[in-house]
Amino acid sequence: MKEIVCKLLVIGAGPGGYICAIRAGQLGVDTVIVEAVKAGGTCLNIGCIPSKALIHAAEEFEKVSHMAGNGGPLGITVETPKLDLAKTIAWKDGIVGRLNSGVLGLLRKAKVKIVHGRAQFRDGKTVEVETETGTQVIRAETVVIATGSEPVELPFLPFGGPVISSTDALSLKTVPQKLVVVGGGYIGLELGTAFAKMGAQVTVVEATPQILPQYDAELVKPVAKRLADLGIRVLTGARAKGLSGNALLIETAEGTEEQLEADKILVTVGRKPRTEGWGLDELDLDRAGKFLRIDDRCRTSMRGIHAIGDITGEPMLAHRAMAQGEMVAEIVAGRKRTWDKRCIPAVCFTDPEIVTAGLSPDEARAQGYDVRVGQFPFNANGRAMTMLSEDGFVRIVARADSNLVLGIQAVGAGVSELSSAFALAIEMGARLEDVAATIHAHPTRSEGFQEAALKALGHALHI
Repeated sequence: MKEIVCKLLVIGAGPGGYICAIRAGQLGVDTVIVEAVKAGGTCLNIGCIPSKALIHAAEEFEKVSHMAGNGGPLGITVETPKLDLAKTIAWKDGIVGRLNSGVLGLLRKAKVKIVHGRAQFRDGKTVEVETETGTQVIRAETVVIATGSEPVELPFLPFGGPVISSTDALSLKTVPQKLVVVGGGYIGLELGTAFAKMGAQVTVVEATPQILPQYDAELVKPVAKRLADLGIRVLTGARAKGLSGNALLIETAEGTEEQLEADKILVTVGRKPRTEGWGLDELDLDRAGKFLRIDDRCRTSMRGIHAIGDITGEPMLAHRAMAQGEMVAEIVAGRKRTWDKRCIPAVCFTDPEIVTAGLSPDEARAQGYDVRVGQFPFNANGRAMTMLSEDGFVRIVARADSNLVLGIQAVGAGVSELSSAFALAIEMGARLEDVAATIHAHPTRSEGFQEAALKALGHALHI
């Protein structure tokens, strides 16, 4: 097979990789992208997109289920609904297929050459790709490593049989009667909540004292309340120990052993960078723990090699990878760029949703700031009342001396759609007065953002 020579080689067509390749192609850079599985990576194919589809289907099923019988406060009554999970999964797969085809189309439009297969480094400028038609050699001036991450497997609970990963959970054709989720982080709670709404009896086992340990207790409280309302059993301070027949053996917070019967055991204890299987040992790249070390231009310790996305560390978020990919493409094209983001918003698609941008009150104080904090509850918001979803709040954190906004957090139904407004306020250097003086449409949940700023200034209008 003829050797390919290019200016830019991108390894991995996940959100970071395909954005990098598309932008480079738009700028006239001769670009090749290599992908071992499907364009779109984990996020599009087996992560963000399919999980949100399943979450939405579960929410719709639960809404209809509540209408059966007395119809609830809205006065709508329906017959007892049924769920065909296989059909739901087929619908989800259709969405994934459309987006996958869309990514491939965008790459072709940008004149990016796509090579399907697994890449293996020969050296810092050369890779071999095992394709369906044989070995393809690619030489490039610049290489971008965007190989992503994969689920962490527990040695005493290897994937297989009843033990499943998040990938497996998104392909189940029937709802398990009893589901045990090992790991109470965002992936475990998102999927556990969805299956509970679809009729599964769910138990969550979390080793730390709190579910969603990356968030402060105030944000987690409405989520914990909703889990209890759904009948989900949550065991904090508990550790999984292994299988015992058809049950998961755990050690509780009290130090006693308990067996949890389960049809499926979903292990969601985190993700790790995908650093094995493509010849990384052939390169002399500095590490930051298990991740590749990069600078503010996503350059690794070897000249001509960049790295973006999950392989470079936390936060392991698709939109971070996308922003890195776009930046690196412009650097390769000769433009002056550097990583100067003030915040990266994060969303947890639990019920209710959680959004964080910038610093929490505790984080701001830990950095030495004297802060003002304003919080507005959704039970004082007209739109939340009309949607029967009053749990949660918006919280804003600002410097006490200048009112510069340092962080914004929210928990509530649909608050993920406020994440861009939160991030924009921080990126633009907004002060409390800017947010408070901006007219927010009525009636919307976004009014909670304005009211939180007013509260921090000492004159909230609706509480």
